[in-house]
Amino acid sequence: MSEFVLNLFDATHEQRITGVTSFVGEDASGSFGIQPHHARFMTTLVFGLGRFRLATEDWQYLALPGGVAYFNNNELTISTRHFLVDTDLERISALLDQQLIVEEENLRATRESLQRMEQAMFKRMLGLKRKTVW
Repeated sequence: MSEFVLNLFDATHEQRITGVTSFVGEDASGSFGIQPHHARFMTTLVFGLGRFRLATEDWQYLALPGGVAYFNNNELTISTRHFLVDTDLERISALLDQQLIVEEENLRATRESLQRMEQAMFKRMLGLKRKTVW
């Protein structure tokens, strides 16, 4: 059976998985599949679950908050901020939901922080303008 290599990279670690026979992921246009000896291919993955199969095992699931997938020379390389791999769909789905909630909270906190900085800068600029007018 024909196989390829899956390389996973995130900010803190990397994982090399050999013997992959199929990969299914999702980009902005929808789901796509990659099998061994696929033509060179690059896309941006969306937040969600991908899956891959090894020759002798069931599907394994890959949760990630988006990323870049590049297939060349029978190797699929995925670069992302963070990834999780698990064979249990329910468990990894729950972890993905938790990750989504955390990322949404972090985004909300960042937006609030930026608004506070913007308001402070505006007040400071008004104060400077008042000093130069007098």
